[in-house]
Amino acid sequence: MIGYYVHHHGRGHLQRMLAIGRHLEEPMTALSSLPAPDAAPPWVDLPMDNLATTFVDPTANGTLHWVPRHDAGLRRRMAIIADWIDANDPDLIVVDVSVEVATLCRLLGVPTVVVAMRGDRSDRAHRSAYDAAAALLASWPADFAVPEWPEDWRDKTFHAGAITRFADRTPTPAGHAGGSPRVLVLWGAGGNGRPNAAIAAAAAAAPEWDWRVAQAPADDADAMWDQLTWADVVVTHGGQNAVAEVAAARRPAVIIAEARPHSEQAETVRALADAGLAVGLAGWPEPSRWPELLESAKARGGARWNRWVTGNAAARAAGFLDQTVRAVRPHSDPAPLAADEPAGRVSETVVA
Repeated sequence: MIGYYVHHHGRGHLQRMLAIGRHLEEPMTALSSLPAPDAAPPWVDLPMDNLATTFVDPTANGTLHWVPRHDAGLRRRMAIIADWIDANDPDLIVVDVSVEVATLCRLLGVPTVVVAMRGDRSDRAHRSAYDAAAALLASWPADFAVPEWPEDWRDKTFHAGAITRFADRTPTPAGHAGGSPRVLVLWGAGGNGRPNAAIAAAAAAAPEWDWRVAQAPADDADAMWDQLTWADVVVTHGGQNAVAEVAAARRPAVIIAEARPHSEQAETVRALADAGLAVGLAGWPEPSRWPELLESAKARGGARWNRWVTGNAAARAAGFLDQTVRAVRPHSDPAPLAADEPAGRVSETVVA
């Protein structure tokens, strides 16, 4: 059995889990503070971890990312995860993403696969979680491996490529006959929210383009695909899921890095821009730059996204997880505790 922890920030972690889960041979249970979507796998509801009114020492002196003292939500969510592990004895837990959950699972003796994130992960908490993981799962191709990572991380990383629910769809060529060129702004649920004022200023500065802001619900794949393929150019942030969906549709793109911890999006955008896959920006530009940026993206086209979307990455990731389960699964089932046997014992040996 596989446990799969899904972080509640944004919707990219959820979409990735659902895409992978459709291809798994091993049974899977999801654990998350997000509500279970339609057609979800078995689901363990977790409380939020920020229920206190004030947050004291949330990093535990810099050793972790989010463990505020005496937070009832944090305490309960960790207890639920521990209880689920005790009751179900999973072979493997995939963590997408939380260094605290990854650490808890490994402390309870369960091997982990940590879904890797780009950016600077050299802080103490990330080093601990990545070092302890049985493997790292990267949703980008090996051609875009992070050169700053230590060798042992690179050696145990499976580069699946961009993981997207749209891997089995055939993109249509960008461009359409007649009318104004079309630009779709795709901004997700994470980050700092949609920059509506900046979008309005950009549209006013490039009135020759037909601007549309994506309105499809995140879980409506058909509606989202229709909006992506409507566009001649997509403007989006540098989150992994947004980039993967634009890449699957092979849409020319302007990708703008949001300010995120560990420079995650900035590093992703830099890699994409350096490879010529998209126009990449470190932040929202002045409105006057938009006509040139959109024309540059349109001229670049979307064919180079083939380097980022390398086959069905979700199926490849699922195959890797199934294989990892077989590698880490114990050769014999551990003897269960008797109903009246304590979970721990003090040795009766007396040391003089």
